[in-house]
Amino acid sequence: MRLAVLASGRGSNLVALQQAIDAGQLAANVVLVASNNSAAGALAWAREHGIDAMHISTKTHDDPGAALLAALAQREIDVLVLAGYMKLLDPRVVAAYRGRALNIHPAPLPRFGGPGMFGIHVHEAVLAAGANSSGPTVHMVDDRYDEGEIVAHREVPVVPGDTPASLAARVLAAEHDLYWRAIAARFSRS
Repeated sequence: MRLAVLASGRGSNLVALQQAIDAGQLAANVVLVASNNSAAGALAWAREHGIDAMHISTKTHDDPGAALLAALAQREIDVLVLAGYMKLLDPRVVAAYRGRALNIHPAPLPRFGGPGMFGIHVHEAVLAAGANSSGPTVHMVDDRYDEGEIVAHREVPVVPGDTPASLAARVLAAEHDLYWRAIAARFSRS
């Protein structure tokens, strides 16, 4: 299974996916890492590990959606994996990868999803709502933020004294284990 990972930040979920691949837990190859952010740690990590890395944005391409589609087609990508990608996907990419694109969100959906619900803001919202638990949700990508079919969820308890940062750290650890398992369960050929 040929994967492309889209990431806007440091790429910790990318690293966790590669570790699962290296351990034989996920039968896949990451063949492309793309980002809308030229300074993304995920791009640097990919380059250091010999994986094609591309910055695709309005700064680099007149039509970033077309550029991404071309890069995916050229590499014969089977599954598109969004891992901290902070842009809504171009509708043409969504259409081309419908049923083959996943995203991971750091809280239960749909309650804590949608525009503006990213990073520490999600964990602040969970705590402000007085929720007893949080945890990452893997969902199919569609043309709206965080509204695709839910594929997997891992509950992470909210504990007394939690701060957004402490909750975020526990949720991230759960993300790293959940994402590769969800990809394997959804797409592995038996």
